Amino acid sequence: MRNLQFDEMALYARVAELGSLSAVARERDVPVSLVSRTLSRLEKACGARLMHRSTHGLSLTDEGRTFLEYSRRALVTMEEMEGAFAQRSGEPSGVVRVASSTVVAQYQLVPSLPGLAQRHPRLQVELEVGDRLLDMTRDGIDIAIRTAANLPDTVVARQIGTLGRALYAAPSYAQAHGLPRKPDELAGHALITNSASTMLNDWPFLVDGAPWVYPAQGRWRTNDTNMAATMVLQGLGIARLATLVGDPLVADGALVAVLPEFVDLRPAPVYAVTGSTRHRLPKIKACLDYWQAWFAR
Repeated sequence: MRNLQFDEMALYARVAELGSLSAVARERDVPVSLVSRTLSRLEKACGARLMHRSTHGLSLTDEGRTFLEYSRRALVTMEEMEGAFAQRSGEPSGVVRVASSTVVAQYQLVPSLPGLAQRHPRLQVELEVGDRLLDMTRDGIDIAIRTAANLPDTVVARQIGTLGRALYAAPSYAQAHGLPRKPDELAGHALITNSASTMLNDWPFLVDGAPWVYPAQGRWRTNDTNMAATMVLQGLGIARLATLVGDPLVADGALVAVLPEFVDLRPAPVYAVTGSTRHRLPKIKACLDYWQAWFAR
């Protein structure tokens, strides 16, 4: 067992998290046979079967769960050691996997990357983009940019900014169908909703000074907020978009604001979420500090 390598333990941990040899092979861009051989080599070194393999998938044995626990400890220790030396050198390095919605990635994160590269030239960022909330452990995410209000106790969340949302439609839609004068008239209109994050379909309003939520039912649905903007521009209906996307399009005459006197414009907090044991790693802390300053601008 003293000849085990950290990369082998990292591979085993990913197999345990994903429950599939082929998924790990795709993630690492290696043949499935290499992943299988590595697992066999680990079992030989441990002198025990670590996983049961069947047509139904993989399951850990008792020895496999013990090995997974020690592997994770070893990998955390290695990252902490790398972080300590990076701290001494004053230059964080390594790959940081970041998950965010398409809108935040396109309008905030991507424009920020040149500055991040200039400040920390040894950092590498891998973006995982989409509206679906990922399992940070299973999907190997270091930082998730989220606007979710309810976050589990197992993560550390740092607020790095805010994100406003409002309702928009294309002038062609307004000309063909008119626009609602009150929030309850939305029921008579074609709406565009989010199929990946259903909480975004609760549209908040202020009616006579009191909060009121309309549960939007979409004639058109998409799992991507950026695609929703494209659908609105095509005149398909009314959608709730981030103001950093919608307001410039209104200024350009490409969209019109819908029910602006009723929409609750209180911006939602944007959090950078990390695992409870990882937020102090220099490469992650460097990204968090930089993005907090970037969003503030």
